Amino acid sequence: MRSKLGGRVAEAAKIALATRKYVTAIDVLTGLRWLHARHVDTWRQGRVDSLERLAAVDAARMVEAVTHLREWAVASGLVASETAYSAASRDRRPLRFTAEGGEELERLFRVHWVSPTLSEARQRQLAERQNRAPDLVVVAPLETWACAGCRETGPYLIMEDDQPFCLTCADMDHLHFLPAGNAALSRRAKKESGLSAVVVQFNRRRKRYERLGILVEETALIRAEEQCLADEEARLRRRERDRDRRAHEDVEFQARMAAEIRRLFPGCPPERAEAIALHAAVRGSGRVGRTAAARALDENAITLAVVASVRHLDTDYDSLLMSGVPRMDARDQIRPRIDQVLTAWRT
Repeated sequence: MRSKLGGRVAEAAKIALATRKYVTAIDVLTGLRWLHARHVDTWRQGRVDSLERLAAVDAARMVEAVTHLREWAVASGLVASETAYSAASRDRRPLRFTAEGGEELERLFRVHWVSPTLSEARQRQLAERQNRAPDLVVVAPLETWACAGCRETGPYLIMEDDQPFCLTCADMDHLHFLPAGNAALSRRAKKESGLSAVVVQFNRRRKRYERLGILVEETALIRAEEQCLADEEARLRRRERDRDRRAHEDVEFQARMAAEIRRLFPGCPPERAEAIALHAAVRGSGRVGRTAAARALDENAITLAVVASVRHLDTDYDSLLMSGVPRMDARDQIRPRIDQVLTAWRT
């Protein structure tokens, strides 16, 4: 009989597998809400000595979850593939999951479980991409900081030997900043540049690191601009085709979500189910409908989208917030009304 934790692990793993055709320990730990995406980003940047330092549980609990993942993956016929994890810092040091665990324990976390439906060629491509050294990451800090080398400060820092260094001390001050926004130019400039780095900054409101642009060599930027000018018309036509394709995919996804809402809540008016799906699944919105769980039509994620709609449209929640009631107190006050609506819609 599967334990409660084993069931939660299996649920998180199924969502990741349905979305990407493979599942990792990171997928499970974030799916269990023991880690947030910002924690994983900080760890990948090399700013902590182990992922355990940022987790809401200790190493023993993490090991228990990953053991459940292995049992579920073996029972599901998934293929094991060990993957290297390197920091996005100058030293490219191996990333550790636990603070004091041995090599055998660390290997348990590094295993990726791949769907057997992928062809051998696709599995090789996936393994090559996952084992490739990550891009160097430079952080645009929000807080005051000091370089470990010169004790000065600057607009950017990069981690080396677990310490922050300015670009001058890191021998990267000759690079030019290219803001995000032109994907073709950024891709080509990075390809042409012998040394490059991704620039990120933490967004306090969204609680995640966001890409600001890249640092590249000046000559590489000039060559990339020339290449973009040469095929600008062709890229414009491709963007229009991609825009049409994404719009079609969004319409199909919203229809599937609306149908799933009506299945889970048969008493929900059809036009309301469509409105909920349309709102929750807006591309780039960051709403629950765009999460991996929702794209896999996970029941919990769909229910959260319905609850969010009921909260704002069928209760006094927004009025309570405007009158100064703390958010969690307001949610407690409206919970009976939400339960009432959901109960009616479920019948």
